[in-house]
Amino acid sequence: MGWSRVTPCPETPPPSSGGLNRTGIRPTAMDVPPLAGKVAALSLGALPVSYALNHVSELSQCRHFTLVTWSLPESVLALTGWHGPHCWAWPPLLAFFLHSPLGVALMSVLILGLLFVAIYSLSRGDIYYDPLYAVFAVFAFTSVVDLLIALQEDGYMVGFMEFYTKEGDPYLRTAHGVFTCYWDGTVHYLLYLTMAGAIRKRKRYRNLGLYWLGSFIMSILVFLPGNILGKYSSEIRPAFFLTIPYVLVPCWAGMRIFNQPQVLTCCTKNMVQVEQKKGILQRPLDLALVIYLTLAGFFTLFRGLVVLDCPTDACFVYIYQYEPYLRDPVTYPKMQMLVYMFYVLPFYVLAVYALVFPGCSWLPDWSLVFAGAIGQAQFSHMGASMHLRTPFTYRVPEDTWACFFVCNLLYALGPHLLAFRCLQWPAFFTRPPRGSLVHHKKQH
Repeated sequence: MGWSRVTPCPETPPPSSGGLNRTGIRPTAMDVPPLAGKVAALSLGALPVSYALNHVSELSQCRHFTLVTWSLPESVLALTGWHGPHCWAWPPLLAFFLHSPLGVALMSVLILGLLFVAIYSLSRGDIYYDPLYAVFAVFAFTSVVDLLIALQEDGYMVGFMEFYTKEGDPYLRTAHGVFTCYWDGTVHYLLYLTMAGAIRKRKRYRNLGLYWLGSFIMSILVFLPGNILGKYSSEIRPAFFLTIPYVLVPCWAGMRIFNQPQVLTCCTKNMVQVEQKKGILQRPLDLALVIYLTLAGFFTLFRGLVVLDCPTDACFVYIYQYEPYLRDPVTYPKMQMLVYMFYVLPFYVLAVYALVFPGCSWLPDWSLVFAGAIGQAQFSHMGASMHLRTPFTYRVPEDTWACFFVCNLLYALGPHLLAFRCLQWPAFFTRPPRGSLVHHKKQH
């Protein structure tokens, strides 16, 4: 969805001219760039690395591992940190890195640092062209790690990341943490590969980048405060401070993505004027979106009041019979509803305004940002509400499961429909030239 559709322009040259228009810019169509094979190969290195570290961590706690030392000379044992052929102690340095929270954090920094050096050595030209290539490559590696954590916590695989979830980020073992890892290991991973592939092919990825930006920021706004304020606040480890770059990098990446040139469209002046003269009743799709955004706004406000302990009967019935997960002491659902109320609700109000009054050129970009944000949030919220790691008393009751699922699914799909409408038919949101506005006013 990140590549907007462009209608053919009369001035588009024939294919023999290389596909360039008169301005020397290649038109962008529904041209999804290939995935970055080099980034994919490096990211899959997370599999052997995590397995090896976890296996060594397990062996360090296994009594039988010391049998291999019986035939080693004392000089070799002394160099490796062993104090004798029958000593049961693990080498102090390895024990520090594998069995202490600070050591796990430092090891994570070391691995990511080595990964960055490898990426810089292999793709120096791509990084010079766009530094975000290195960011996407490193984050692709962490996405594979997150997917391994999620699969491990759900019992689909073993022997990969137990040491990290135990000593590094124990809150990733919560239901919300598991589904955040699933989203990062699938949706974000594909976005990283696609955007890195776009950079290698010198293609645009602005729309994909905006969707990723909203999704990434939403996960941070909910997960980090939830870790600090929830019941797992006492288990914060040094690895938590590795999230500081996760806060700073999106700010820098967001500025670079927003500063990229927008995708070219072929909306002529006449097309823009005709479309912007139509009232809301003449645009049934926009009218439906206005109705949806209004209802979604009330639903957002209602759930925000619910988590703020509003004493009304409707709030009491909803939190106990429809979404008891909002009472979970992990605090993630409460933070999610508050982020919705203070950030998403104002956007819905502004989006209604932009659908009624023409020329709001900011809506296509921000609709992509909020589509990514709400998509990630609803995936994590809906999944955690029904996951087995959520205590039974906080899960969605079976008799209200259908209502919960339909309401939350519609809440997730609406922003994506809004973004699709803005990208496919952008004429109404195009800012008309100043001269055409003056001429239009003189005629009326």
